[in-house]
Amino acid sequence: MFDGKKILITGGTGSLGQALTLRLLKSRVDSIRIFSRNEHKQIEMESQFNDSRLRFFLGDIRDYHRLERALEDVDIVFHAAALKHVTKIEYNPFEAIKTNVIGSQNVIDACIKTNVKKAVCVGTDKAVSPLNTYGATKLLMEKLFVTANNFLNKERYQTRFIALRYGNVLGSSGSVVPKIIEQIKNNKKITVTDPQMTRFSITMDEALDFILKATELGQGSEIFVPKLKAYSIIDLIDALQEMFGKTEQEIIGVRPGEKLHESLINREEMRYAWEYKDMYLVANPLYPLFHDNEIKSAYHNISKVENLVEYSSDEVEKIPKKELVNTIKSLAV
Repeated sequence: MFDGKKILITGGTGSLGQALTLRLLKSRVDSIRIFSRNEHKQIEMESQFNDSRLRFFLGDIRDYHRLERALEDVDIVFHAAALKHVTKIEYNPFEAIKTNVIGSQNVIDACIKTNVKKAVCVGTDKAVSPLNTYGATKLLMEKLFVTANNFLNKERYQTRFIALRYGNVLGSSGSVVPKIIEQIKNNKKITVTDPQMTRFSITMDEALDFILKATELGQGSEIFVPKLKAYSIIDLIDALQEMFGKTEQEIIGVRPGEKLHESLINREEMRYAWEYKDMYLVANPLYPLFHDNEIKSAYHNISKVENLVEYSSDEVEKIPKKELVNTIKSLAV
């Protein structure tokens, strides 16, 4: 579906934006517009990628008029721009609201105004029953996107909006894997928040596969969630020590705003959850044109989720330590 299409990625100079750009450039896209506010990263990315199909737009999603200009003639939007650092957002909550909430509404309004065909927002497990401000702002982003389909009108407004939700990307910049590796290599104590902690596991390649597949499938108003395994923090530490050497550990306790286990679909959402191949779909009960009959018509062999009470990292299958080792080796961290 991407052949000949004009695509814009907000936050396109981030780790996800760059990986998504690289994957999309392997297809026959017409052009990709990178929309971000970091001019230095744009210069680096332009030099590194060196592809004539790339366009670079300096701008902030807080600026509606800049977004509208950047979206002219665009077919598909991937909305990945956000403030994401949990502790920084706890200290500066309204700045996150300006970017993650008001900025997302600007993306929606500009997509509708310019008749973008499909807009996809990239969410997080922290948006599920949020415990911190970051999760709360990403929950609002999801709500804005899935309800924006109420504007869908074939004669006037054509944009279909979908939301994606998954956990932290294993080995990504600033995540737990490179942090622990750095502690081991510098012979520092490994800081453990809680030995019982679990997290969902997804690699960047798996995340990209999921994003592109959900984008192609999405009819509008859905939240897509991949089927994932999870790991325990202790198994992850054991795997990393096996690879990089042993050092002491220090339990520091769960930090403010941090959960012991993460959820991708909570108990209440399960009433609207469907299982489709290697992913789940959470329908929007407030969207009148997308009820059970429409879902079954749009997705063949789809079925209601019946074997899960909550899709939580402590409830799903855990990755064995040997498999964790092999996965980390493949990440080249």
